[in-house]
This record gives sequence, C-alpha cells and structure tokens, in this order.
Amino acid sequence: MPVTASARSKIIAVTHGVLCHGLFAVAIAVMIYEMYFGLSRAWGRVPTPWNWIANGALLLQFPLGHSLLLTRRGRALLGGTLATTRYVIVASVQVLLLYIAWSPSGTIWWQASGAAAIVLTMLYGAGWLLLLKSMFDAGIELQTGSLGWRAMLRNRKPVFPPMPTRGLFRIVRQPIYVSFAITVWTVPRWTPDQLVLACVLTAYCVVGPLFKEARFSRRFGREFAVYKAAHPYWLPIPRWLSGRLSGS
Repeated sequence: MPVTASARSKIIAVTHGVLCHGLFAVAIAVMIYEMYFGLSRAWGRVPTPWNWIANGALLLQFPLGHSLLLTRRGRALLGGTLATTRYVIVASVQVLLLYIAWSPSGTIWWQASGAAAIVLTMLYGAGWLLLLKSMFDAGIELQTGSLGWRAMLRNRKPVFPPMPTRGLFRIVRQPIYVSFAITVWTVPRWTPDQLVLACVLTAYCVVGPLFKEARFSRRFGREFAVYKAAHPYWLPIPRWLSGRLSGS
C-alpha cells in the first residue's frame, strides 16, 4: 500500500524530532561533563603541537557555523518548515564534535577540593539552570528545535514566539549568552584547554548577539528599539549607574 504525502510528511517530521532531541540531549550532557572536568577527559588524540591546530579548528567551527546558519543564505540551506529543527541538529553535531574530538593537553593547573569544589559545583549548576530558564523565556520550542517538526506534523506553518521580554529578559537583553558564559567560568577543574575554550566562547557570547539584535531590529522595528533602550545588553547594570560610568 503506497504511503500518502500526508503520512510521508509525518514520518519525516517525527524522524527529525527524534534525531533533533536525541542529539540535543546527548550534546548538552557531553558539554556539561567535559567542561566540568576542564576538557581533560575528551577523546581526541592528535599529538602535540598539532593538537592545538586541530582544537582551534574545532573551536572555531562552532561559533562560525552557528552564526552563518542564521544568515539568510544559511536559513535557506536549512529549508522551510523544518529549518529550526535542522538548525538544532547541526548545532548539536557541532557541539559533539567540539567536546568529544578535543585533544586534551594533559595539563591540569588547578583542581578544586573541599568547600571550593562544592561552591564551584553549585555555581556551575546554577549557570546551567539560568540557561534553561532563559531558554524557556525565549521560547523553548524554538530553542530546542521542536517548532519545526511539530509544525510539519500538524501540517501548519511554524509560528515563531513573540520578541522575548519576560523572565530573565527583563534584566538583560541576552540572558542566554550571559548564562552560558557563567558555565564556562565556574568549572572546578582548570586546564589550558578550558581557559582557551572559556575565552573564545565568552568572546562569541559578547559579539555574537550583536548580529542577533540586528535581525531583531529588522523584524520587530520600534518594539525592539524601545526594549533595547530600556534594558542593558549583557550586564545587569542599573541605568543610573550606567549613566555615571559613561560620564553622562
């Protein structure tokens, strides 16, 4: 019995959903584990000094690919209804490549113990909880890729969430990036690997949202302009203090 077009689209949607959420869950788990141990337990085995070249390529492919897929051409490559789902699939594969294929230096500068280990573990966990909270505030269906495959399953166009202004977005404009930056700096084990990772990904967390805000400005216009004027970009500095620091 031939498969109808409707049934085929549902099979494609469910297949994308399973792949998307499976890869997403594994990628997050691997990232949490590897960073907690300062990337000292990754599986890459490229010998010195070539390991840093390989690691540099792995590190750069994540922010570059992440950003390029959000351009018009990138979104066109991802294609139509399933674009958000495919974006998360690709991003999850990028994360897995970065954290699994990383070649550890073998050097451990500092390992927290006792009370310091407990405090840093709590801060590390808090960073991930803040990230989860900010993802919900931004629209969890969009952030996890379910927006695309669920729309195809229901034979509808994806309905994107409104511009996020609630929850942590009332404090800063980019809580997702701030939360992730917290996670890379609160690990209880420090290695040269973790320092390089933290510096590069934090730089991306500061610069990357500028391109996101340019898209928001085109999409939401005055609504985003008003929101932007009333909320700090990255650090929750009160407006009166921000004015003093800028000399106004």
